[in-house]
Amino acid sequence: MTIRRPMMFALPLLGWKEYVAFPRLGLGPLVAKIDTGARTAALHADEIHVSGRRVRFSIRDDHGRLHWYRAPLAGYKRVKSSNGISQLRPVIRATIELGGKSLKAEITLTDRTDMGVPMLLGRATINGHFIVHPGKTFLLSRKRKTVT
Repeated sequence: MTIRRPMMFALPLLGWKEYVAFPRLGLGPLVAKIDTGARTAALHADEIHVSGRRVRFSIRDDHGRLHWYRAPLAGYKRVKSSNGISQLRPVIRATIELGGKSLKAEITLTDRTDMGVPMLLGRATINGHFIVHPGKTFLLSRKRKTVT
């Protein structure tokens, strides 16, 4: 005899794509791909300049306007991208708003032009906060007025 256990999710469901924002940077909302196969988070940035313990980078908004951001440099991470190439990327620490929750994250800055979405959110950021539904998108987030 098989014992059936009720399935209860104590954590909210997250789609494989969601909108995220960076309130302290004044950035967002941005579309993020939730990728449980990736450990870290990655943010698309152009013109990344590291100077001492600070990093300056630019991001284009939906209208093509360039916005500049500054953040403390948290260090560097060697990341193997989906095409198999290893890169040394600058890392920032930021608070991400996702589905009404504020999450602390370490985020690598890189060129994601060919990736389809500007942000990749890996399992280290969402672990213990959400369960990912691989067949749904935008379960928790609605696009809000652009802050960029």
